[in-house]
Amino acid sequence: MDSRHNDPNSSVYSNRNLAPLSPYLNFDPSYLQASQPEFIFPEGASRQRGRFELAFSTIGGSCMVGGGVGGVVGFVQGLKDTSLAGQTGKLQRTQLLNYVMKHGARSANTLGTVAVMYSAFGVGLHWLRETEDELNTLAAATTTGLLYKSTSGMKSCLRGGAAGLALGLAYCAFTSKDKMLNWSSN
Repeated sequence: MDSRHNDPNSSVYSNRNLAPLSPYLNFDPSYLQASQPEFIFPEGASRQRGRFELAFSTIGGSCMVGGGVGGVVGFVQGLKDTSLAGQTGKLQRTQLLNYVMKHGARSANTLGTVAVMYSAFGVGLHWLRETEDELNTLAAATTTGLLYKSTSGMKSCLRGGAAGLALGLAYCAFTSKDKMLNWSSN
């Protein structure tokens, strides 16, 4: 028998369009069907993650984005302030680190707090209404803005609610544009 028949990289295999054997598991991967779901769901469960499961990634992502943006803002502010003060060397590096950490932590806490409030309102509305739609998103965003700014007075509270509503509308417009197009064409 020719040695080409035992070599998975030979032209004999490529001409027959067969996948080579997996060197790790010693089986032909073409036997696996790609049409099956990638994850196993409990019987009767939804095929997508619910609002509660998404809350964790929303909160964590908000904290990380807030920390990153705040760190960059702190670095830029620190560069301006240390150069105006004429600081150099170790003193400047220490001050830059202080600026980065202070601004990063502040914005991470702010965005994390807003994300916790939004997620709590969203999960609560989903539980109360037993449905997940754009109304929950808009109500959760507006209520979050109202509550976050509620200690600053009525005008500030209303501005926070309006900002939350605007962000909720922008999010719904971005994620539900196919529904909006279908609705407007009818």
